[in-house]
Amino acid sequence: MKPGFKGNKQSLPSKLCAVCGRSMTWRKAWAKNWDSVLYCSDACRDKKKSLISKASHG
Repeated sequence: MKPGFKGNKQSLPSKLCAVCGRSMTWRKAWAKNWDSVLYCSDACRDKKKSLISKASHG
């Protein structure tokens, strides 16, 4: 294997973030719960929570 080889990332599944629409590529850390991953970052997860609370308060 070549020292600079990082794998074939083009073959990994991807999906869009539910808040910002940014593309997320599968990560090994998400292997067990890939179907439930919705946000690209903690910031987007927090943004979604704040949007829900603002909507419910009128």
